[in-house]
Amino acid sequence: MNVAKPDFVKAVAGIMFVLAFIMPAQAQDIKIGVVNVPALMEQAPQARVAMAALDEEFKPRQREIVARQTELQELTEKVQRDLAVMGETERRNSEKKLRDLQREVTRLQTEFREDLNLRRNEELGNLQRSLLKEVQDFAQASGYDLVVGDGVLFASTAVNITENVLRAMEANFQAAGN
Repeated sequence: MNVAKPDFVKAVAGIMFVLAFIMPAQAQDIKIGVVNVPALMEQAPQARVAMAALDEEFKPRQREIVARQTELQELTEKVQRDLAVMGETERRNSEKKLRDLQREVTRLQTEFREDLNLRRNEELGNLQRSLLKEVQDFAQASGYDLVVGDGVLFASTAVNITENVLRAMEANFQAAGN
């Protein structure tokens, strides 16, 4: 979904070029803006607050994982150190305990990553919706007719031809006998 900057600039330049030649003289007063959505997502205070809340939400689980990793490392070192003096049963029990602890650490890490990614995606979705609303409100209040970013973020009725295209599509559909 990320568009390379040169491609984006070319697309905006192309839109502006086409608009300059196609639009009638009275429409030359159209106000167009460009929004760098990734920069908004990175720099918005709402994003910093959301990410800080996620960090706080997941800190206890992260501490638990670190504690279990430390426990695993200490047990591994103890078993390696005492391996020569262990009996067969004690060695098997220690190896089983190590395997179980390793599985638990791996499971905790996997669940942590999955849950964190899910929550991050939820927060990013909320943030994207919020930022889109902010851009639309700003565009309307500032008199913009068209705002583009990673697509059209706002279009006034002066430049939005969606209804006209839809009517033409419906007419073509009817004409085709459907």
